[in-house]
Amino acid sequence: MTIYALSSGPGVSGVAVIRISGPETAKALKKLTNKEIPKPRVATLRKINNINTSELIDEGIIIWFPGPESYTGEDMAEIHVHGGKAVVISVQNEISKIENCRLAEAGEFTKLAFQNGKINLLKAESIADLISAETEIQRLQAVKMMKGKSSNKFNELREKLLKILSFVEAKIDFPDEDLPEENLKKIKKDSLNVLNEIKKILNDQKVGEIIREGFKIAIVGPTNAGKSSLLNNLSNREVAIVSEIAGTTRDVVETHLNIDGYPVIISDTAGIRDSKDEIEKKGIKLSLKKAENADLKLVVVDAKSIDLSGFLNDLLKKDAILVINKSDLLREKLDIETSKFNHVLISLKDNLNIDKLISKIKNHLENKFISEEDILITRERHRQHLLQCVDHLNNFSDKNDKKDFDKGAEDLRLATRQLGMIVGKVDVEEILGSIFNDFCIGK
Repeated sequence: MTIYALSSGPGVSGVAVIRISGPETAKALKKLTNKEIPKPRVATLRKINNINTSELIDEGIIIWFPGPESYTGEDMAEIHVHGGKAVVISVQNEISKIENCRLAEAGEFTKLAFQNGKINLLKAESIADLISAETEIQRLQAVKMMKGKSSNKFNELREKLLKILSFVEAKIDFPDEDLPEENLKKIKKDSLNVLNEIKKILNDQKVGEIIREGFKIAIVGPTNAGKSSLLNNLSNREVAIVSEIAGTTRDVVETHLNIDGYPVIISDTAGIRDSKDEIEKKGIKLSLKKAENADLKLVVVDAKSIDLSGFLNDLLKKDAILVINKSDLLREKLDIETSKFNHVLISLKDNLNIDKLISKIKNHLENKFISEEDILITRERHRQHLLQCVDHLNNFSDKNDKKDFDKGAEDLRLATRQLGMIVGKVDVEEILGSIFNDFCIGK
C-alpha cells in the first residue's frame, strides 16, 4: 500500500509539502506530471495536472527519493506546491485516484521508518517531541535524543546482559562442563553492575519527563487571596475569572507558559475552605490533589489575615513558595514563624514585587533542571520498562545455586527483553550469535 499526506502544517502558507511513500510512488509522480520521474534527490520544477483531464492544478517542486535511501526506507517523494487549501486538496484528490494509494494515518511515515530499520523507537519518539517542542529546553532535549545518547546507553546495557546470558545459556546447553568459580562470580558481578547502572538512571527525579510534559506549578490557598489574579498576571491575559465573591473558582484552570525557555503548566485551583456546597467541595478536593502532584506550589495568602496552620503548613513543607498578596495593606513586619518560610511579599493590585516572585520561580526551575545533561528517560514508557528490568535482575541476583541456572536464564531473558523494548529491538538470535562467537561451540 502507498500512503500520502500533507507533511507541512495545515492552513494557508507560501509552500505546502505533500509526502508520498510506497511502491506506487513513481506511478503517482508520472501520472501527476505526465513525465518520467526526476533524478533522485534533485529538486525539479514540474507542472502538476489533473490525472484524467490533464488540467493544470499548480506548478511546484518534485523531489524523488528511491528506496531504501529515503526517510521511510521505501520509494518516497515530496511534492512542494503553493500552500492554498484548494491546491492541497486537489493534489491529494488526484493521488487518491491511483490504485493502492490511501491517506496516511497519524505518524505512519515515521512508523514505516521504524519498521524498515531506518530509526529506532527512541528516535521516533524524539522526532515527535521535536515537532511538539514549544520551548528551547524541550527542543534541546529532543535533539539529544535524536543523536542517540539514550539509545546507545540502553543498547550498551542490553549487550552486557546478552553477554551474561550467553554464559548462562552455555552452561545449560553443556551441563557436564562445570563453569569455573571465577566465571560464576563474574556473571554475578556483571549483572549487579548493570542493575546498579539502571538504578542510577532511574534516580533522575523525572527531569526528562518534566521537560517534555512541562513543569507543574499549582497556585493554592484560601479563598479571596488573589490566586486567579496571580494566574492572569503571570499569563499576561485573562485566563481565570476574578471576583470578590469567595469560591468563584471551582474547577482547576490551567495554562501553558514559557519562562526563560522552561515549559511550565500553571494551575489555578479552588480556594480551600470549609464549604457545604457539593460542587465547591469537589473543587477543593481537586485543588489538594493538584498541589500534591505539583513540582512547585505557590501558596497564596492575604497579608491582612495570614494563618499558616493546618493544611497550609503542610503544603509549605516541600517545593513551595509562600506568596503573601495585598502587601500594600501590611502595616507591620511579618512574624518570625512566617518569615522562616521561602516567601515573597507582592501586591497584584499595584503590580509590586511580581518580578521577585518570577525570579524565585526561575531559581526553582534552574535547580530542578541542573542535571539536564544526564537525561536518558523522557517518557513513562521508558521508566516502566527499566523498572521491570530491575525486578528481573533482582530475581536473578537471588539465585545462587548452580541448579537454578535455567531459571536465572529466564530472568536475564526477560530483563534483556525489557531493555530491547525501549529501543524497539528484541531478537533472540543475538543470544545465539553471542554463544557461537565467544564459546566456539562448533569445535
